[in-house]
Amino acid sequence: MITVLKVSSKSNPNSVAGAIAGVLKERGNTEIQAIGAGAVNQAIKAIAIARGFVAPSGFNLIFVPAFTDVLINNENKTAIKLLVGHRKVSRRLK
Repeated sequence: MITVLKVSSKSNPNSVAGAIAGVLKERGNTEIQAIGAGAVNQAIKAIAIARGFVAPSGFNLIFVPAFTDVLINNENKTAIKLLVGHRKVSRRLK
């Protein structure tokens, strides 16, 4: 089962990045859900920061954006989901 991290416009990118790195080490992939431009902005920043956390271990983060429907207060909303994983690289990235 994939771990879903929900990000809002008020989420701290450094905290989300730590959660991303932790889930990736434990499970190998995760899904981030964000609704709205501010939330997507924080999610993208978090992925960039998390990349720095895992790069010294020889991993490069990759993600695939997609849409998903979520139910909030009995109302359907469209969210962006970012499927995040990593791949081993042969050289260290800067």
